[in-house]
Amino acid sequence: MSSKSRVRKHTQPAMSPLLRALTYSRTAHEPVTTAMLLQCYTALDAFRRGRGTRDLHLTLSRHLLVSQELARLGLGEDVIADIESAHAAMVQLDAREHHDGAWMLEDSEYARLCTALAILDGQLSIASLSEIANAETKMIEGLMRSAHTQAIVEATV
Repeated sequence: MSSKSRVRKHTQPAMSPLLRALTYSRTAHEPVTTAMLLQCYTALDAFRRGRGTRDLHLTLSRHLLVSQELARLGLGEDVIADIESAHAAMVQLDAREHHDGAWMLEDSEYARLCTALAILDGQLSIASLSEIANAETKMIEGLMRSAHTQAIVEATV
């Protein structure tokens, strides 16, 4: 038996009590998730009516990436294919805008995006703000890696 006393270091929690309370509070959760969904459905409606913009495209694409990250974190792993299908619809929409100058969704694209937004709605209803923030962080990291890789490719060409 060791005669040494074991001294435990007192460590600070990663979050302050106030931040922890806000992170796990449903009162703080609802305005955040409602704002996210409102942005998505506003963009979807604009694209449905041919009134979309590049900013709306980026917003909706970004939220789809958050949904994908939430699925990877365990909130809907079985529906990743539906989210990826919605991403494909956004790529098609972008390509059509470059070709025709119109931000108009086709019926099949609209249906795929509706499905993905219903998935996002379900994810946001059960995810904590901490999980949502983690998904957003992973999404941003992925975008930064992609931009870095693209810059390297362009520099070598």
